[in-house]
Amino acid sequence: MHRPFDESVRPHPAGDVPEPWYEGGEPDPAKVDPAVLGALLDRHGWRRRGGAAGRYARWTPPGHAAGGASLLVPESRSFPDCEDLLGEALIALARSAAPSAREVLVGLTVPSDEIRWWRDVPQGPSGAAAWTVQEQLRAAARQMLMAAALAARARAGYYGARHRRQAQASLEGVLVGPAPGGRSLTAFVPVQTGRAVVVRLYHALQAAREAADYQRATGGMEAFDAAVEAGVSRELTEAIIALVRSAEGARIALEWSPAAGVPQGCAPRNEPVEFSPGDLPALREAGARYLQDEPSVPVRITGTVVRMRRSGPRGEGSVRLRVLAGAEVPHVRVALDEDSYRTAGHAHLVGLPIRVVGRLESRGGFRRLTDASNVVPVQVDESERDRLMKSLQENLDFFEEACQGE
Repeated sequence: MHRPFDESVRPHPAGDVPEPWYEGGEPDPAKVDPAVLGALLDRHGWRRRGGAAGRYARWTPPGHAAGGASLLVPESRSFPDCEDLLGEALIALARSAAPSAREVLVGLTVPSDEIRWWRDVPQGPSGAAAWTVQEQLRAAARQMLMAAALAARARAGYYGARHRRQAQASLEGVLVGPAPGGRSLTAFVPVQTGRAVVVRLYHALQAAREAADYQRATGGMEAFDAAVEAGVSRELTEAIIALVRSAEGARIALEWSPAAGVPQGCAPRNEPVEFSPGDLPALREAGARYLQDEPSVPVRITGTVVRMRRSGPRGEGSVRLRVLAGAEVPHVRVALDEDSYRTAGHAHLVGLPIRVVGRLESRGGFRRLTDASNVVPVQVDESERDRLMKSLQENLDFFEEACQGE
């Protein structure tokens, strides 16, 4: 089950008067680079309308929106009135009703790479989009960010439950701003914590586009196999499918933070990567191929027993472990013979985790350990043991059930 999109990406609250919805408050004029402000205004559709050459430029909002109020932006910080002009420009942006003004302020406050998604869907009354259309866009965007964050951790055709805690943590600073109409969405990924995610998404989208073109032209899937190294996975193909499904097409564009510059190996300016319903068969076939081909992984896991289950008072049973070390998953289920099951139960009763050797199965999302052996208790310090004992007392019914059989 997928968690709601909002857990990793915080939406901008709506309101008549713009508020500092972004972390860190309003940008400080003393720290704003005029060149960065100019680059952000240009990116978000503001138009340069002249000004004193070599001193300042006058910028107007896209389509003269929000009353057509213009900004005076100095060319550099070398003039005495530079900070005053920047302060006035920032105040005007904060008061502007233009959505692009908010996006410019976010880019100034938190240097961020921008990811923008568009879905080509029928317009509703007055250009609005149906509720379900916007939810589909948000869910697909979240899936795509998670796929990129997983690929930034490691390369795999299918991740399942692996690396998800770390990937989720890397997305906690992301901000999101929906565009009017519900057919597009922009994510602001802080450079400091998320640049690796955006760079991986950049390469993965290019590779997925090329692989889909190759498959449609030749019928071969070899390009999708090679694309795994670029970051393409079942999780990414599922995200693209979710973005394109029920739409006439979809586009994804990436823009680098002007404050941080262009990362190595990436183009300064990127055309949007486009996918259409005609790409769906290739993407579905690739996803199924990734799921089938990802091998099981030999592991030695240390974990605490959180649940035990068997059909009678004796014989083999299964345990659920909260993983402490040895695998990039939060929990696994392990089938154990009678002796190993008893060892696991005794270890938990005295407040100790266990160590077990086996193979983490790709089937089921890497949540099951097979061929389990060498089950032994692991010594821990007293504070950890006290915590485990408290956990046992809070879940005692499970273990009384396990000892008595079901």
